[in-house]
Amino acid sequence: MTLRFEVSREKVPELGGRTFLKVEDKFLVLFNINNHFYAIDDRCPHQGASLFSGKLEGCTLQCGAHGLRFDLASGFMMNSTHLKLSSYAIEIVEEKLFIVLNQGE
Repeated sequence: MTLRFEVSREKVPELGGRTFLKVEDKFLVLFNINNHFYAIDDRCPHQGASLFSGKLEGCTLQCGAHGLRFDLASGFMMNSTHLKLSSYAIEIVEEKLFIVLNQGE
């Protein structure tokens, strides 16, 4: 089953920004990079550190705990396919932003 979570207008990040969200039992980070949105779990797949305050360069996010770098577009760790962020599809319908979660993930 699919759940579509509508992000309230005040939680949609400004250009270049990020927002922390709690959706169901998940903690997510929503990024706005060049007006393209990315939603990921706020957990590094390496050891679970928060990614919210990670260093962002373009679409590359660096985990503050151990320095691993991830491509937000693919979710994969840079130069590897061994670690991948949990990421979620974004839908924009009539100027409303939704994060799409699959139940049971």
